Amino acid sequence: MIQGIHLTLMIGPLVAVPAPQAVMDAFVSAKVTSGKDKSGFQLTFAVSKRSPLLTTMLPAGYFDPMVTRVILTVTMGGLPHVNMDGIVTNQELTPSNEPGQSTLTITGSDLSVLMDIIELKRPFPGMNETLQVYAVLAPYLALGVTPIALPSLFTEFVPPTERTTSQSGTDLSHIRKLTGQTGHVFYVEPGPVPGRSIAYFGPDIRIPVPQPALNVNMDAETNVESLSFSLDGQAKEVLVVTLMDPITRKIPIPVPIPNVSIFQPPLGLRPVPPAKITFPADNARKTVIEALNNMMGRLLQGSTNSITASGTLNVLRYGHVLRSRMVVGVRGAGIAYDGFYYVDSVTHDLKRGEYKQSFQLSRDGLISNTPKVPV
Repeated sequence: MIQGIHLTLMIGPLVAVPAPQAVMDAFVSAKVTSGKDKSGFQLTFAVSKRSPLLTTMLPAGYFDPMVTRVILTVTMGGLPHVNMDGIVTNQELTPSNEPGQSTLTITGSDLSVLMDIIELKRPFPGMNETLQVYAVLAPYLALGVTPIALPSLFTEFVPPTERTTSQSGTDLSHIRKLTGQTGHVFYVEPGPVPGRSIAYFGPDIRIPVPQPALNVNMDAETNVESLSFSLDGQAKEVLVVTLMDPITRKIPIPVPIPNVSIFQPPLGLRPVPPAKITFPADNARKTVIEALNNMMGRLLQGSTNSITASGTLNVLRYGHVLRSRMVVGVRGAGIAYDGFYYVDSVTHDLKRGEYKQSFQLSRDGLISNTPKVPV
């Protein structure tokens, strides 16, 4: 694709194989978005009336939705980066009277889309949230999806004779329900090798290994095309939860929950103060353990970072592939906004001879709490 950067496209029914030459010749661009809990992709091909994609492949079901698997791998510096391992969900053909302007667009999502197809009803007697997730994800091992489920901070064992948790819906909807109860996140991450993925259920822990710094306004050292910052003074809130005492269950006990995540250490030396106080009223009938997990869910899944940053970069100039769910440093933006940020989402835009990324960053306050970031 570019000198030093190579794109590998694999397509097939559930088991992806290298795309044939006709498909690669028609390739125009690929767009991959990696977000907090879901990822997606879009492939664009140039087609003509006599293109094999229209005359043979489409009629034969080569790009059929919900059965066609797509794996996109970018090799840079000899190291492969699996940007997407997903399933086609939609195809769109746009004919044109202008020569060479007809396009075929293939859109898809990560492998979690296969978990949202069949609605099931099944019990989970004596199983906590972690065991339920492993039971739900077990069939997807056949697709190369390895589950990793971490226990919640507060757990309790409920005998099956007293209460049995059951699933009523799709596998994905049941897991999303568990994330709301425990404060965990769930996503399917492609890699580390093509054809393998990791389904993660656990706290929103960002990988602490910093990526090379994003340099802005530094003349020859600048490696981003654009970068802007925003501070939302209303993003943070203090949550006051009312718990009933565990003995009589009649005495209300207000418990303030600060807007600080123990799984995402503060990156700003001067945090933005909370501007709201909320009083949820759905914990009165819950047990202490259920209420605590619900509190953690509201705390960890809320918008805790008041400062956000967005920008674009050229991968060739940056020299690396920026990854989401990790940490990256920023230099050249000034004392207030320099320092480390969490990478919330990354969009990969790949064309022949071009590889760009747009990204979203966030952190909790102004002024870096570290004196220096890695170059």
